[in-house]
Amino acid sequence: MQYLVDVHAHTIASTHAYSTIHGYISVAKEKGLKLFAITDHGPDMADAPHFWHFVNMRVLPRLVDGIGILRGIEANIKNRDGEIDFFGDYLKELDIVLAGFHEPVFPPSDRQTHTQAMISTIESGNVDIITHPGNPAYPIDIDKVAEAAAKHNVALEINNSSFLASRKGSEGNCIAIARAVRDAGGLLVMGSDSHISFSLGGFEQAISVIREAEFPEERLLNRSPQALLSFLSERGHDSLDEYSVLLRS
Repeated sequence: MQYLVDVHAHTIASTHAYSTIHGYISVAKEKGLKLFAITDHGPDMADAPHFWHFVNMRVLPRLVDGIGILRGIEANIKNRDGEIDFFGDYLKELDIVLAGFHEPVFPPSDRQTHTQAMISTIESGNVDIITHPGNPAYPIDIDKVAEAAAKHNVALEINNSSFLASRKGSEGNCIAIARAVRDAGGLLVMGSDSHISFSLGGFEQAISVIREAEFPEERLLNRSPQALLSFLSERGHDSLDEYSVLLRS
């Protein structure tokens, strides 16, 4: 099966990434993708875009040449209380909110601290997807996190970049996460975590993890634009009717 939805991509607004939105649109057209999200790092990262970058995403067209572009963020989990570096009514202006641990903002601590911080983030209601939860630098109680995510309708990401460029050693954790989410009745999503446009929609390693875990296709949000957009609508995001043309995809 070809997956035509990607939820995790960084532009040159995050200065350790190397592509513009135009570059992503071009690659999406070449690969036949139908929907992708721009999710630059939250402003607490040293090289992240300014807060205004996210506020001003309203200027982005939602559709270009039949390809949907979601306005998003990969926020930083800041502490055990599950605070992130984007907040309040501004969150409502985004179509999709990802959040994860990043060393410059939340230095690795211990399993209990990581687990509490991740569950608090899930319970906050502010975050749709937890990014790269299999990062071996941040061990967690996988079963507890999977149960919390399922209860609060938050998806956990299987991050393809974790097997290629960063967070090496994630594979075993990701298989365990996929199995735990499967058993808890929750949702998974694959993210390329692209920092250059060429990798957009690249899920080969993540697909292997999904298959190894025998995760059900009907609970994988990449399976169609409709699956992801329905999930985001359930999560309370509005303005998604502008993507209605994609719902036949």
